Amino acid sequence: MPVRCVVGLQWGDEGKGKIVDLLARDADIITRFQGGANAGHTVMVGEETFVLHLIPSGILNAGKLCLISNGVVLDPTVFLEEVQHLTERGIDVEGRVFISERAHLVLPHHHALDRTRERAAKIPIGTTKRGIGPAYAEKASRTGIRAGEVRNPDRFASRLREVTESANQILTRVMNTEPLDVDQVVSAGVEAANQLKPFVKDTTSLMHDALDRGKRIFLEGAQGIQLDLDFGTYPFVTSSSASVLGVGPGTGLPPRCLNEVLGVAKAYTTRVGEGPFPTEIEGPEQDQLRQAGNEFGSTTGRPRRCGWFDVVAVRYGVRLMGVDAMAITKMDTLSGLESLKVAVAYETPDGKTTSFPCEVDDFRTLRPVYEELPGFEGDLSGTRDRSDLPAEAQGYLSFVEKQVGVPLRLISVGKERDQVILP
Repeated sequence: MPVRCVVGLQWGDEGKGKIVDLLARDADIITRFQGGANAGHTVMVGEETFVLHLIPSGILNAGKLCLISNGVVLDPTVFLEEVQHLTERGIDVEGRVFISERAHLVLPHHHALDRTRERAAKIPIGTTKRGIGPAYAEKASRTGIRAGEVRNPDRFASRLREVTESANQILTRVMNTEPLDVDQVVSAGVEAANQLKPFVKDTTSLMHDALDRGKRIFLEGAQGIQLDLDFGTYPFVTSSSASVLGVGPGTGLPPRCLNEVLGVAKAYTTRVGEGPFPTEIEGPEQDQLRQAGNEFGSTTGRPRRCGWFDVVAVRYGVRLMGVDAMAITKMDTLSGLESLKVAVAYETPDGKTTSFPCEVDDFRTLRPVYEELPGFEGDLSGTRDRSDLPAEAQGYLSFVEKQVGVPLRLISVGKERDQVILP
């Protein structure tokens, strides 16, 4: 199909990086369309582990063109470090990675504002402190700096000085913290801008031209629908449209171009940071899941909160995004649990519901309604056919598939890129 999209159906960390890496072999262009370096996509290739924060996971497939589109806020330092690390590990990026000239830049003052605001908040959001929120806020207030501005070094230096001095006023007078060294910020920024310049391109025109030539585009989302700025568990969300709904404004591709949406969900649920989490597990089972699934943030290293699969939350994302099929990851992590729970509804003061709430306060009074299924034993990593899974594992997947309402296209049974069950 000409344009396919991979998105998260939970609170991020669903394993989208592995799925994109796997399916990118069928695409010509892989495009990241939102978020920033607060995302971390992990891919295992043989004995090597790659963690990518900005460059699309498809870069590990030779010959693929990888784009960072205008919907992304790009940290030049993180991007250049990724380029260096990939090059040092034998991954060719020259002529294969481009940044939209319309993508806004994440700069030192965004980091400082993010850290200070999170520290001072009465109820912290639980951000990664990577400057993502302030960068998107500056974009919305029409004072941000875009990647295309690095083409004019003098103009870029002047603009960087201006926004840094303005941020210093907030840091010192409002937040009562130390200001940034403006000269140092500008000097380092200009050096980074010169290195960034060869990567900057009109990615929107590039994609439209590619479609005219019959090329195939794979769109990579970051985070998940429950962290979406509009449809997630606001205010404990990210600062972008972390769903297929962000594709149009995040790339410049019209909605009619999109042919297929693949939603990715873990076989259980995780969340990093603060905010509602209806199916969170308390006690030893959470620790068991966390250790078995290595549930520690690839960006922050923070331990992830773990819980049972939530049909209500996943189905909400499926409906909002028009998901055509689903990929389930980390099925192997559930092995060894005596029983497995799946939330199929919520009990509220007004009765049972299968609708996902809007307000944070609504989550305080609801309780998940569980269906309990038998657990299973054994190492699934060598399984390549769904019918070869333990009967209990097959039953679990069939139950989830029926409850969510879309077919399972792919099942991940291990960390490595080939440990998957395909149709």
